[in-house]
Amino acid sequence: MPELPEVEVVREGLDKWVRARTVQTVQVLDPRSVRRHTDGVQDFEQTLTGCSIASVVRRGKFLWMELGGLAAPAALVTHLGMSGQLLVEEADAPDEKHLKVRLSLSKKSDFPGELRFVDQRIFGGMFLSRLVATGDNLPVGAGSTSATIPDAAAHIARDVMDPYRNPDDLYSALRKRTTQLKRAILDQGIVSGVGNIYADEALWQAGLSGLRNTATIKRPEVRRLNEALVDVMTRALAAGGTSFDSLYVNVNGASGYFARSLNAYGREGKTCTRCLDNELVSLIRRDPFMGRSSFTCPVCQPRPRKR
Repeated sequence: MPELPEVEVVREGLDKWVRARTVQTVQVLDPRSVRRHTDGVQDFEQTLTGCSIASVVRRGKFLWMELGGLAAPAALVTHLGMSGQLLVEEADAPDEKHLKVRLSLSKKSDFPGELRFVDQRIFGGMFLSRLVATGDNLPVGAGSTSATIPDAAAHIARDVMDPYRNPDDLYSALRKRTTQLKRAILDQGIVSGVGNIYADEALWQAGLSGLRNTATIKRPEVRRLNEALVDVMTRALAAGGTSFDSLYVNVNGASGYFARSLNAYGREGKTCTRCLDNELVSLIRRDPFMGRSSFTCPVCQPRPRKR
């Protein structure tokens, strides 16, 4: 599932190629990919046709395009799911095998003429959502100075790279919960953009166990965790995100390479690099977690004692 760095890479690419262009035609090739648009395929195609793309915005893992030319403010929200891709292509380029939605765009310099939504597993999709005021009346997220957010994303907290987020709020939010630390930082209502991969990486970097009860977390530990989250996301973004297969790519079809820098996630049975630097030998372990996996070092991420 794409997390903040992967979605931001896509947002930056879209901002370059589609912002300030007009949607000339819309073709839905698979109705399942617009199932979240409750007014149906025909309304989706008709409403979107003729709209201009004012900006491309992201908060956490949510991605949308603010639209102009509508009677009421609205956005085109895209959920990438497990395998969704937004690709910019020339109009005469062959259709991708799993092409679901095609948007033909107005001409701009030598830019490609189409924006295509491709989705192999069909967990993602596109839909239109009305824009509502942000709760704090501050700019909504990356790519926009407006204080409006799609109604469908209004419950999402500010993400770890948002300049308008107060890092101290993370401590308060965690202490109000009685749950495992990893579960809490995956909660998009507490802090958005963090998924399984970067949760494991940040917890490893902060030297904290994701099994810790949030009610016991101390302020210095939360500061350390927050710094680790920001650092991991920043480095992953610089590397173009994390690609384990061909399902995550940027708008030009290129993969990210942060997987080469992972210290915990996916490294079961391999030596913990921090322990090795401290002349210790410890192997990364994998444990089941919410239908997925958690990767940790048993030495430098000590588990809480059982009572």
